[in-house]
Amino acid sequence: MKNFAAIFDMDGVIAHTNPYHAKAFEVFFDRHKISYNEQQFEQHMYGKHNSYIFSHFFGRKILGEEMLSLEDEKEGLFREIYKSEAKSLPYLQEFLTDLKEHDFKLGVATSAPRANMDLILDALAIRPFFQSTLGSENVSLHKPHPEVYLKSAANLGVDPQHCMVFEDSFSGVTAGLNAGMQVVGVLSSHKQEELPVCTSYIPHYKHIDAKQVLHMIHSYVG
Repeated sequence: MKNFAAIFDMDGVIAHTNPYHAKAFEVFFDRHKISYNEQQFEQHMYGKHNSYIFSHFFGRKILGEEMLSLEDEKEGLFREIYKSEAKSLPYLQEFLTDLKEHDFKLGVATSAPRANMDLILDALAIRPFFQSTLGSENVSLHKPHPEVYLKSAANLGVDPQHCMVFEDSFSGVTAGLNAGMQVVGVLSSHKQEELPVCTSYIPHYKHIDAKQVLHMIHSYVG
């Protein structure tokens, strides 16, 4: 029997964190006297890596130690705001349990810092489900580059074409597709028409199960 894997982005896929990231960025940008609006957040914040976000909103390239310092400040704000609010997308735990019972290997592949991932995995008590957990510190090239997904597949010992990615952002879906994987679009942050073409789309995990994921992978690889 072949090995199969399901690899999950985190923000908007495991937990609906984007509203809390927006709150953290509002406090952060107010501190730094940077203007912003919801449309800019939609286009230039959700699903983007901090290096892109800071460079866009500050209007100049943010690199090196300045980048790390600003990221520590903003992500610290996020963790402070979110730590008492952590909640998974509906039916996530049931879906993870079903995948494990069908011998799927599971991974997390996020552009967020590991400290955010640790907070969420532990607050939701779902860390034991995952054999691979990769954050922004674990890659040198960020989504839409496929590095984080290819590294996840390697960690799990699964061929990329036998992996199903769960993503909610344009750059994340693109990263999964660039890795040669199928992608389920999770419509927690964006509408279907705002994402690249995915194998399937779900609002949450109530109406998807391991057998459906296996069927989609088999249909793809033949």
